[in-house]
Amino acid sequence: MIDRRTILASVLAAMTSPAWTRTAHAQAGMTGITAYAFSFPALAGGNTIRLADYAGHPILVVNTASLCGFTPQYAGLQELWTEFHDRGLMIVGVPSNDFGGQEPGGATEIAETAQHQYGVTFPIAAKAIVRGPDAHPFYKWAANARPKDVPRWNFHKYLIGRDGYLAEVFPESVEPLDTRVKTAIARALADS
Repeated sequence: MIDRRTILASVLAAMTSPAWTRTAHAQAGMTGITAYAFSFPALAGGNTIRLADYAGHPILVVNTASLCGFTPQYAGLQELWTEFHDRGLMIVGVPSNDFGGQEPGGATEIAETAQHQYGVTFPIAAKAIVRGPDAHPFYKWAANARPKDVPRWNFHKYLIGRDGYLAEVFPESVEPLDTRVKTAIARALADS
């Protein structure tokens, strides 16, 4: 006779198999394209931030703004970077003027806020559009994957898992140091 624990263990084992994960991603509207297919021009230096360079590592992509009430979240993002970067977390800040015109400046002004006022050392992309038909391709991909979890304001957070798919989404109201964010990052770092 098979007991409930045996059945539950079998179901859980099946749900964590790579084949089931691929099927779940497909049913959720995700294509075989992962976040690693995208890149962002860097804020300065003419470089490119290629997410493929961080394949196999969790990535937190955050749309930012310098003149927003949530701008102090840069400090929390930097703390996450300090705590988790050596364990494999990548953070990418993506400045955007989409919400309330709160990122009106250019690269110099953005760098002044992020790097000088808040001490940010994680990569910052060049200013990008994050919503609508002209959105950066990463944001179009994320909106297709999770249409109910699109950025509604500055400091919206997408956590990409080691598999390159969206693992978690946190709205701007969730602080970077919130237990939910830190737990999701720790979980993504532990996944193999």
